[in-house]
Amino acid sequence: MTTLSGKSALITGGARGQGRSHALALAKAGVNIGLVDLGGKPPLGSAVSLGTADDLARTKGEIEALGVGCLSAEADVRDGAALSAFADELAAEFGSVDYALANAGIFSWGEVAEMSDDTWQEMLDVNLGGIFKTFRAVAPHFKRQNSGRAIATASMAGRGGFAMISHYVAAKWGLIGLTKSFALELVPHGATANVVAPTNCETDMIDNERAYAFFAGKEGATKDDAAEACKTMVPQGIPWIQPQDVTNAVLFLLSDEAQHVTGEVLHVSGGMSATNAV
Repeated sequence: MTTLSGKSALITGGARGQGRSHALALAKAGVNIGLVDLGGKPPLGSAVSLGTADDLARTKGEIEALGVGCLSAEADVRDGAALSAFADELAAEFGSVDYALANAGIFSWGEVAEMSDDTWQEMLDVNLGGIFKTFRAVAPHFKRQNSGRAIATASMAGRGGFAMISHYVAAKWGLIGLTKSFALELVPHGATANVVAPTNCETDMIDNERAYAFFAGKEGATKDDAAEACKTMVPQGIPWIQPQDVTNAVLFLLSDEAQHVTGEVLHVSGGMSATNAV
């Protein structure tokens, strides 16, 4: 596979979960890392906490221990100016912005009939708008360099309807269209843009009591209850994948072997995508 050493990557949602997995794998390959994350209260209507400043500092320390450079910023992906400033800082520090992993996202629940405007808007602003603003932040660097790889994190929820998470589904469907369009704009500049679409992935986003209740369809559900319910969704019979499984797909899309792969959705779904027409 391609030697990635000496490149630099901007990763949103990099303090923990899938973003952390991507960051450590790239650091091990010699990539300098720019981490963006935001600690704080749960998103509206959700019991899922966000990555903390301590999580960000811990991941940064682990990356630096691997012998590569790492910049970090506590920034909100809804803040386009902050993302652009951080991309510029990354380029100044390491000479380029080669990769952009637009991974940051939130998860909450609610029926359409009862969902507040604020809950709907927050989801779209973070899970779709945050992708747009990440892409916009790195686009000038990709154009200047005539190279670059952008990858957005979608979900199998972006490939079909799911009750109780319509706002999440809408954002994930939307980012696929956004990324395909961005891919076409990047073609003249030798850069690519793609999507990874995981099935349920064992991170803090689903490893909590609210998520267990959602997946099992009952209050007070345990992780085992959720696992049994999730197994029925995945043809391979697994409840969820691991962050490293998604990282493996990301590493392929960043490689020279994927130079002609752009505007695509790479599913890491345990066979869920086999039942979809898209």
